[in-house]
Amino acid sequence: MITVIGKIKGKERPRFVNGHTYTPNATKTFEKLIRDNYIKQCNKKHSGAVRVEIIAYYKIPKSYTKKRIKNILDGMEKPTKKPDVDNIIKIVLDSLNKIAYEDDKQVIKVSLEKLYTKDDERIEIDIKEI
Repeated sequence: MITVIGKIKGKERPRFVNGHTYTPNATKTFEKLIRDNYIKQCNKKHSGAVRVEIIAYYKIPKSYTKKRIKNILDGMEKPTKKPDVDNIIKIVLDSLNKIAYEDDKQVIKVSLEKLYTKDDERIEIDIKEI
């Protein structure tokens, strides 16, 4: 399992300018952060089919009331905020191409859960061969 600490970003749509397509800088930066953390913490390239489990931890905002924080800690409220789960999955899978596996077509099962945390905002990624 690897941990990527930092503000969670989703995959942004490509931009078009003067007939050229480019990837937004925020997407490139977050993909590099995921890649660098994977190489530092795991650095295993899988050759077969894999499953990917992602947990996105959002920091509880300081502006929340004590009652709302208690509900969160009791598991009664989950983060329903941006980015969307499909965009988080896309940025994680794309960033690990050629690093954790040759191509994300090897991923045959994926799951993502959004949770709140008192600690640093982060994503945790677990990749296992099936």
